[in-house]
Amino acid sequence: MHVLIVEDEINLAKELQHFLTKANYNCDLSLTGKDASEKIAVNLYDFVLLDLTLPDYEGLDLLAEARQVGQEAAFIILTARGELDDRLKGLELGADDYLPKPFSLLELQARMQAIIRRKFGLKKTKLTIGQFEVDTNNYTVKHDQHNINLTKKELDILTYLLLHKNRVLTRLQLSEHIWGNILEDDYDSNYIDVHIKNIRKKLGAYGETSWLETVRGMGYRINVANS
Repeated sequence: MHVLIVEDEINLAKELQHFLTKANYNCDLSLTGKDASEKIAVNLYDFVLLDLTLPDYEGLDLLAEARQVGQEAAFIILTARGELDDRLKGLELGADDYLPKPFSLLELQARMQAIIRRKFGLKKTKLTIGQFEVDTNNYTVKHDQHNINLTKKELDILTYLLLHKNRVLTRLQLSEHIWGNILEDDYDSNYIDVHIKNIRKKLGAYGETSWLETVRGMGYRINVANS
């Protein structure tokens, strides 16, 4: 999952980044509204953790702007401002949750997981496709009782495709998911093709993988009809 942390308190921002990275989230960090606005315009995020009081931006304006450009991320407002009007306005603008400061990092993680379950219709942490099972909590993939050794990035790609099953994901979308802000990183989109090839090879040693489709000129898709 690709997360943007928008927080001008640098110690809290770093603490959030460290905690969520350890929990297998891929985190970008913005200390100003301007930087966050630029990142939101060019990256696809699963979550935006948004402080309302920024040095150069009103957080609610940033949320409204993000929705206008079609950003589909789940927004969780993190703020010391507890006024009811702020909460209601944030929810009206499309925020998914509201967590007042100070808050527990474990509570934040639980709320993010609840949003993931709602967004993707998940009632459990194990995703299945064909005869394969991906455990999103333990970060493992199995065929029957056999553990299959995928790298972290291979598991990230497979899980992301499963969460968006039957939808074509472009190489750019997959790259942003596992590498973050690709405009700032040295990356090669061919890496996605290499990872997909490795996933097919490793899973194919145990079972059928025709459900992992290449959509010519576009990207990749998990087609449940072929599972």
